[in-house]
Amino acid sequence: MQTLNDIFFAIIERNQSRVVMDRQAIDWIPISAQEFYRDVAGVARALREWGVSRGDRVAILSENRPEWAIADFASLLLGAVVVPIYTTLTGEQTAYLLRDSGTRVIFVSTEKQLQKVLLIQDQTAVEKVVVMDAVETAHAQHMQHLMHAGPQQRDPQLDASAQAVGPDDLATIIYTSGTTGTPKGAMLTHGNMTSNIACSMQGFPVRPDEISVSFLPLSHVTARHVDFTLLYHGVTLAYVPFVEQLPQALLEVKPAIIISVPRVYEKVHTQADRKAKGFPKEWIYRWALAVGRAHRSEILAGQTPASIVWRLANRLVYSKVRIGMGGRAEFFISGGAPLGRELADWYATIGIRIHEGYGLTETSPVIAVNTPAAHKLGTVGKPLSNVEVRIAEDGEVLVRGPSVFKGYWNRPEETRDAFVDGWFKTGDIGNLDAEGFLSITDRKKDLIKTSGGKFIAPQPIENSLKHSVLIAEAVVLGEKRKFPAVLIAPYFPLLEDWARTNNIPFSSRQELTAHPKVQTLYEGIVADLNQGLARFQKLKKVVLVADEFTPHDGTLTASFKLRRRVVEERYRQQIDAMYSQAEASSVSSS
Repeated sequence: MQTLNDIFFAIIERNQSRVVMDRQAIDWIPISAQEFYRDVAGVARALREWGVSRGDRVAILSENRPEWAIADFASLLLGAVVVPIYTTLTGEQTAYLLRDSGTRVIFVSTEKQLQKVLLIQDQTAVEKVVVMDAVETAHAQHMQHLMHAGPQQRDPQLDASAQAVGPDDLATIIYTSGTTGTPKGAMLTHGNMTSNIACSMQGFPVRPDEISVSFLPLSHVTARHVDFTLLYHGVTLAYVPFVEQLPQALLEVKPAIIISVPRVYEKVHTQADRKAKGFPKEWIYRWALAVGRAHRSEILAGQTPASIVWRLANRLVYSKVRIGMGGRAEFFISGGAPLGRELADWYATIGIRIHEGYGLTETSPVIAVNTPAAHKLGTVGKPLSNVEVRIAEDGEVLVRGPSVFKGYWNRPEETRDAFVDGWFKTGDIGNLDAEGFLSITDRKKDLIKTSGGKFIAPQPIENSLKHSVLIAEAVVLGEKRKFPAVLIAPYFPLLEDWARTNNIPFSSRQELTAHPKVQTLYEGIVADLNQGLARFQKLKKVVLVADEFTPHDGTLTASFKLRRRVVEERYRQQIDAMYSQAEASSVSSS
């Protein structure tokens, strides 16, 4: 396997009756290898007729669905460069990516996305728009027509075109989610991505004909890498376009492999805690957690405890959580953001070993991952076999290997700045232990320096706070301030339940978060956490906000990473008022 086109041919030659699945009105509809070839070849022929050739950029603006993969492979077979775009981006943001990449053709999913593109098309170099849904329009090509016009037999001309693409050819430009600054397009070659695909699932016995659910946005490098990898191994992908459809999809599809971001694992934990309210459920749940903690080391070693008590707790509690995720999953993998030690502990307590990994868009993406054979809680695993990792003097993780990108699109200066002596600078702070396991402690740019000169790594503290079911997001504050504090966005469904139980009246979230008892509740959660922190890390104040953080409002990236600077700017008035009040109190008491 040298190019992504080799993955496509592996899919076709395996000739499975079920390559991908799509949820229709009443059931999941499979697409066979033969149908998949016809659809991809039909779209590729149309692109070729429009003059798309090697190096031309083709964008995909769509939720996860079979047409995403079809458009992707059709473009790659011609040597075109695929530019994925998040559906949550505004028209202005979308126009910027299309202009910056010089995209000629764009695939869109729905009428909503079509209208977004048509409004900004004249600001771009886009010549053709292809719509996936059956939308009545004279301004776009219908993808279904292109797919169904594909050949029933192999197309020698198309196959030859695909085989002429080499590992050094550019495959995709993936724009970084941009926690700060303007998005940059990371250029990944076919060789970058296939070198990573060849190693990232080593140690995981992936079997053909198993099923996995594709729900992480394919615009994100992790999701696309995962789908390519699983398709290469013969795993069937069931596409879920919207994350709110995931719980039902898991019950219906019953996947054997679950690969997710921490946010989904957090929601499962929150739901489990929420369902365990009231007697006797809460008593049984707490008892089961105590049993699980006693056997956690066995779970982390990949063993099933033989204890009769553990088996009883498994039947009463643990198995219910697994059933909610389909009941058949053998492997659980987490990536895209830090999992958090407490969350990993909770899953191990209920009998689930989550294999946390780590990577970046610029590394195609996987750098390290825990495997069934080499697993260590609190780390992101050992680096892949074809990747070198070293730690710089300032603690930054440096990476070198065939999966490291070629640079940023049209940004030679930023490309140079991304490397030091041939090593890619990840921007993450971490360490390698004596056994070779990598730990990531924080983002280099996120380190907070108080006015007293103390450095605080916010992510471990934030992850610990988010382990509380009453907290949706937490942002540690304190840059150039006298002391650290925290801004908290509550998990409102549970907070509202708690308020009703405690007879706290409220007519709005603003009123709820301002209530003294609610303030005391969250101050108590923070006080408990402070007991395990060093003196200079202790959070002295709490700012509660009456909002949920989402990609739509800009507080999270499209891949659900915190946009720390955006949050701090949005709540600047509240933050400044809190610090001013604290300083005034300090002066008056001295």
